[in-house]
Amino acid sequence: MRASMRHARYPAALLALLIVLLSGCARIPTSGPVGKSSESSAGNVNAPVFLPAAPQPGASPETIIDYFYRAGSGYEDDYAVARQYLTQASAVSWKPDKRALVYREARVVPTATENVFNYELDVSYTVDADGIATQSPPGTVERIPVTVTQVDGEWRISAIPDGTAIAEETFKVIYGAYPIYFYDPTFTYAIPDVRWFLKNKTVKAMTSALLAGPAPYLRGAVASAFPSGIKLARESVPVVSGAAQVDLTAKELTETSAEDRLRMQMQLTLTFRSQPDVVNVELRANQDLVRVEDNGSVLPPVLDKTVPSRQIAISGNDLVRYENNRVSPLPDMQPVSALNPRYPAESPVSQTAAFLNDGRTTLYSISPGQPARSLTTRSTLSRPSFSINDWVWTAGPGATGATEVVAFHPAGVAEGAPVPSVTLAPSWLAGRTVKEFRISRDGVRALVISEQNGKSKVQVTGVIRAGDGTPRELTAPITLVSAGDPDQGVWVNGTTVAVMKEAAGANVTPELLSLTSGQPQQLAPWPGLVAISAGNGADDIYVQSGEGVFQRLGNGWSPQIKGPIDPAFPG
Repeated sequence: MRASMRHARYPAALLALLIVLLSGCARIPTSGPVGKSSESSAGNVNAPVFLPAAPQPGASPETIIDYFYRAGSGYEDDYAVARQYLTQASAVSWKPDKRALVYREARVVPTATENVFNYELDVSYTVDADGIATQSPPGTVERIPVTVTQVDGEWRISAIPDGTAIAEETFKVIYGAYPIYFYDPTFTYAIPDVRWFLKNKTVKAMTSALLAGPAPYLRGAVASAFPSGIKLARESVPVVSGAAQVDLTAKELTETSAEDRLRMQMQLTLTFRSQPDVVNVELRANQDLVRVEDNGSVLPPVLDKTVPSRQIAISGNDLVRYENNRVSPLPDMQPVSALNPRYPAESPVSQTAAFLNDGRTTLYSISPGQPARSLTTRSTLSRPSFSINDWVWTAGPGATGATEVVAFHPAGVAEGAPVPSVTLAPSWLAGRTVKEFRISRDGVRALVISEQNGKSKVQVTGVIRAGDGTPRELTAPITLVSAGDPDQGVWVNGTTVAVMKEAAGANVTPELLSLTSGQPQQLAPWPGLVAISAGNGADDIYVQSGEGVFQRLGNGWSPQIKGPIDPAFPG
């Protein structure tokens, strides 16, 4: 659902035409002052503005309800036009910013109660007051109760829930996806938390969302430099000569350390990086400028952590390194051919590696100078994945058959000594079979692909850890919409994953799923794909079939070497 219009280079008349054309499916009213647009300087100067139709004399209750929701795209002057469809009391009490229901289709349906109707929606997204979007599959119906009454002979809405309903195509034009940023618990990495905001209100909305804390799936997994209870001292974040003036409650701000204030400023600077009019950030305490000093003790967080260019793979029934289209032995590793290795993984921070056996029933780890050791045996296991603190993860049925996610820390453990391990059984995986479990490059999140009754879910969960880094819990996840039923997936960058459903005897179409877009991006199909790996970015994707390894090139795939199988970048 990414909207990427660049309006500044279009004259006003053409811009108005573009908005009307882009919003044709949004059922913008065809009568009244509709289709015109203007530029707002309240936030993003390129944000389109809809000017919807005011109520027409003699309109029926159904028309009043329908056009009221169409007017929800006209957010100028605090939804002044939409409020004209309400009674005086409702116009005062209605809070449009509480949530936005983004719909595919909508209709007004009478109920058995006189003057009460349902606005019935096929909901695509629900966006809450903090910009957190929840996706819904087609056919998800929500009914909004609406009561109408006559005022001076004209129908007006007297009872309506807070929030707006916006057609999906209109939503794409007036809303944008913007990451706000938190830290990993060590304050080393910047973690994106993607939110959806009106394009002309982004700086204030971003700030409020940041102060409110992370989305539910990241709570407990990320950290913020802002202390609990801190708030904006005024309901605006002006940008003056390129400086975003973030005015915070004085007590909470002045009681923080110099290091915390610097981290706050860094957190806001990262969050505002999508805003071209913001050059720097000023912290203020009840309008008084607060000095932020950098003595070199606080390093900027790493944004979108990368992985090395090498891959680990299997060739000649042994572990190998695959890089620059060449295969070489894995340094200092003992042979593991007797174990029939498959699906290897390599730590991004040490020389520890892991792999499964051919039957996917046993997970092994191996370190330089030591023989491979068995970590767990189950009826089936997902491909291993390493985090940046050297825990290796997999998932499979436990002793009772229930799905478990397990993590081990083999690095630095002497031969024959017990390996630290953790077993997690999140309730949201009950009854599901985990096909893929991949830790993100920042170690804070995991991509989980699970299956039940032949249907897949692609989800992202947060990893909550103890103070020493030991995994403790997986958060309730968010779900990404995929066009198919994938059984493999890898991280491409901090906000995007690549997924596919392997099929040795058919064409396979990998997809890119992004936290910043509700629509999957299909890559070029290729016959017989059985494995996928990704380095740094959407151009660094590799797939494998019986014919060899292929790298993404433009809108196709370029043949690479034939021989190695199951390639995987560190992590």
